[in-house]
Formats: sequence, structure tokens, C-alpha cells
Amino acid sequence: MKKLHLLLATLLLAGATTQSIAHGDGSKTGKAAAVAKEQKEWGIAGDAKSVTRTVTLTMDDKMRFTPDKLDFKQGETVRFVIRNKGKLLHELVIGTKKELDDHAALMLKFPTMQHDEPYMAHVAAGKRGDIIWTFNRAGEFDFACLIAGHYQAGMVGKISVAAATL
Repeated sequence: MKKLHLLLATLLLAGATTQSIAHGDGSKTGKAAAVAKEQKEWGIAGDAKSVTRTVTLTMDDKMRFTPDKLDFKQGETVRFVIRNKGKLLHELVIGTKKELDDHAALMLKFPTMQHDEPYMAHVAAGKRGDIIWTFNRAGEFDFACLIAGHYQAGMVGKISVAAATL
């Protein structure tokens, strides 16, 4: 129970300190504030000027991502272009399996919970969203739509980041 309270407090604090507002169309409004660069197990927010690769993903109401498997090299900064071809709101959230499991459980309890982190994009039907992310750590990671019921229906994908070679 303490872990749940700590996670909820963290999410609320993160939402209170966000300087931009996420909209269902995947766009962000507000001042062009710098993205908070918090190191995560799966990487760190990237800069547009550092993008070395662009990957387009589509989402649909069959609760699937295309492609659902992605391979990167450690150090790559990637622009994800996320297109929602469905009629429902979808999102893409990058993380570890455990982080996504925990967050999905919270979304079931609090389906209107709002958040805006650099490793997630909310995309309205027929719209597109973007994420710029630097994979500065090697490993196996995941991505998913955490909208209540979507994760449970299998709206997930895998990311493999190969260690940099010297």
C-alpha cells in the first residue's frame, strides 16, 4: 500500500510541475519550455537537433502497434512519429515491463489520470504525436498504450537496444 501511495504522490507531483499541457491530439501547448531530462532505465529525453533516426508507428482500434518490435543501438536519438489510425484515443508509453504493468494498474483505477512525460504521447483518433528519445542504455524495454483496457487487450511492443561497440 505504501508503494501505491508513493507512486501516486510521484505522479501527482510530476503532473503539478509539468510546464506544458498534453492534448488528446498528441500536441502540446504552452511555453516552449525545455523538456525535463530525467534519466530513466530505458533512456533520457532527446533533443530534436540530435535525432539520428525517425521511426513511424501506427496505432489502431484492434489494439495493436505496427511495428510492434523495434531495434536500436545504444546512443541513438530517435524521433517517434506516432499515427493513430483508429477512432479511439490511444497513447504510446515507453518503459520497462514492470513500470508499464504498475502504470497500467493505476490507469484502471484512475482512468482519467493525466500525465505528460517525454517518454509518452497521447494521440487522438486520426491524429499524430511525436516523442524524441535517446536510448543511452542498452537492454530490453517495452512500449504500450496504457489507456484502461488497451494494455490488457495486448496493445504492447518490444524495444531492443544493442550495446554500443567500441
